[in-house]
Amino acid sequence: MALFMDVHSIEGGVSEADVAQAHAADLETQSRYGVSYLRYWVDADAGKIFCLVDAESAADASHVHREAHGLVADEIYTVSEHA
Repeated sequence: MALFMDVHSIEGGVSEADVAQAHAADLETQSRYGVSYLRYWVDADAGKIFCLVDAESAADASHVHREAHGLVADEIYTVSEHA
């Protein structure tokens, strides 16, 4: 498994409630793909959403978003955690 950070850009901004609803749908869908959505961050005014996901591949992470709510990330990066 690897960690990925995906980035969504929603023109016109996004509500935190809508993002929470989409994240809940991810959590309901993730086990079908062996994926674990861990955390997310929102900049509501800028329309930016950042999702941290543990997955075998970026494609697996993307499949969860596509099936759960259709909001596929604009960018996805492999990341490693450091303190």
